[in-house]
Amino acid sequence: MIIVYSVATLGILGLIYGLGLAYASRKFHVEVDPKIEKITEILPQANCGACGYPGCSAYAEAIVNNGVDINKCAPGGSAVLGQISKIMGVEATATERKVALIHCQSGGSNNTFFRYKYEGIPTCKAAVQLSNGPNLCNYGCVFQNDCLEACNFDAIHLDENGMRIIDKEKCTSCGACVKACPRDLIELVPVKKRVHVLCSSQDKGAVARPACGNKTACIGCGLCVKKCPVDAITLNNNLAVINYEKCINCGQCADVCPTAAIFDPLKEVRAKKKAEAKAKAEAAKKKVEAAKQKAAEDKE
Repeated sequence: MIIVYSVATLGILGLIYGLGLAYASRKFHVEVDPKIEKITEILPQANCGACGYPGCSAYAEAIVNNGVDINKCAPGGSAVLGQISKIMGVEATATERKVALIHCQSGGSNNTFFRYKYEGIPTCKAAVQLSNGPNLCNYGCVFQNDCLEACNFDAIHLDENGMRIIDKEKCTSCGACVKACPRDLIELVPVKKRVHVLCSSQDKGAVARPACGNKTACIGCGLCVKKCPVDAITLNNNLAVINYEKCINCGQCADVCPTAAIFDPLKEVRAKKKAEAKAKAEAAKKKVEAAKQKAAEDKE
């Protein structure tokens, strides 16, 4: 009999609570703008935080309720931007696409020097806490792959030399890798810019050179600053820094850099053309000299 009473009591209490919740749901119901739901469905659901909000739904709500710019979703790109603009009835103004850039060319034991072998917790944050990291360069990559783990789009890989490589096609500029790197080696840069300083060392040349096994450390010589025709490079704490808003991709800074700290994929092309032009000029000079010599001999 006690069991029957207990079951009945629980059933009555459940009914009362259920009715109470139903009433509260109707009483305190807040209408959600259907635009928020539509935009949320369109967003890629990466919840990466690149837009400045904790998730896609929060960003959608901010767009509808607070008039936040609709071009803040980096993973969604122009396709998502166009759809949101139709929903909101506003003009879509796309921002220049950016991709992650690692300001370091070290990777693996073949092109950097170590002060000790790290065998601790396999994270970059942990590695830099132990005597400032295993590698001699106090500003370089410590090879524990926090950036790879943070990337949700498979846009960072290791090459055969242990270099961390950014896949520009897959990178959505979400910024997760930027936040994950404890040495601030990663920056989001305009995808159309091809000239980059691939170093973060703030040491003077005498210290930077021997610490970088592949001889790509910035030594703060300032040659790039003097050579840049548009004042797009400054020297901050012995490190060359490019202002991408001013940079015109001329690559002259890369041509004069004595340590290959500044990368430009067209550097070799320019060097080859310069060598060919020089060889052509020398050949023409020899031809003229030969013609003069012949004319002199004929005159005699």
